Amino acid sequence: MSQLTILGLESSCDDTGAAVVRGTPGDATVLSSVVEGQNSLHEAFGGVVPEIAARAHAERIDVVVRHALERAGISLSDLDGVAVTAGPGLIGGVMSGVMCAKGIAIGAGLPLIGVNHLAGHALTPRLTDGVAFPYLMLLVSGGHCQFLLVRGPEDYSRLGGTIDDAPGEAFDKTARLLALPQPGGPSVEAAALDGDPKRFRFPRPLLDRPGCDMSFSGLKTALLRTRDEVMDDNRLKASDRVDLCAGFQAAVVDVLVEKTRRALAIYLQDAPAVPVLAVAGGVAANKAIRAGLETVCDQMSVQFTAPPLALCTDNGAMIAYAGLERFAGGAQDDMTLAARPRWPLDQAAAGMLGGGKKGPKA
Repeated sequence: MSQLTILGLESSCDDTGAAVVRGTPGDATVLSSVVEGQNSLHEAFGGVVPEIAARAHAERIDVVVRHALERAGISLSDLDGVAVTAGPGLIGGVMSGVMCAKGIAIGAGLPLIGVNHLAGHALTPRLTDGVAFPYLMLLVSGGHCQFLLVRGPEDYSRLGGTIDDAPGEAFDKTARLLALPQPGGPSVEAAALDGDPKRFRFPRPLLDRPGCDMSFSGLKTALLRTRDEVMDDNRLKASDRVDLCAGFQAAVVDVLVEKTRRALAIYLQDAPAVPVLAVAGGVAANKAIRAGLETVCDQMSVQFTAPPLALCTDNGAMIAYAGLERFAGGAQDDMTLAARPRWPLDQAAAGMLGGGKKGPKA
């Protein structure tokens, strides 16, 4: 198969990304990747404000595309296609990316490839490590937490996931409750290094039930109640703060480790030639979580892989590569491609987080 050069655009949450990837399925190289974050815009609000995020994407996306092309040393005429996150995500941001990609595709006469944001994460191990199908993916981020059996670029089976908050969301809310800066994940992880994980024994939700589903909302509530109990005159001592962080993180690690063990047991029933657990998403950067998952893999003789941090969080390279996989398989979209706030990868699975007119959330 001849090499393909794909431009990828990502704007599903609060990172505006563009990247150029060249290669073939399972053997590709990132020629450039540019990401503009928005932490400074949302910090005062304790989380991402959708309207602010959408406006920032609209202002920045053409700039990051230009920078990505410049750093790759190519022009639009060197591209074989334009891939873009078409969902799921904050609808204003997704629309910004889709409209920009359509404009580029029309203006340069290029094929348009819509990409599921979750597929971008799920296929990243093939970009970074050339992992062969099938493999087990743990997608663990600010908005998602799922175990996916990945059999092909458009063939996914969900083995389980969160029924409420994703771990990244729980970390962010914990940081707000403890007056730590955003983004919450790195702040809680840093504080936990100085804390005692055994002082506060938080619940391990759903470990008493079979299956691979998870829950993190009650864990956040337990932390809130414990915080209120130890506060003195509405003030939280530094020693209490770090112990709360350590106890919270330990509970998340225990849940993810045990549920991963169960998901691996299901995955291994089909005896893949080289069993692989891949982890992606921003929370995959947490060292305690990663260490726990590596231990499980060692115990079950499964290869562990995780992308570098720059490709764990939202970025255009994962979208470009997922678009390359789709395009190489003969798929592409036309100008009717729509932005979708909800778009489960496993279309056959029942919705986990409720539904409505827009369909199941995940």
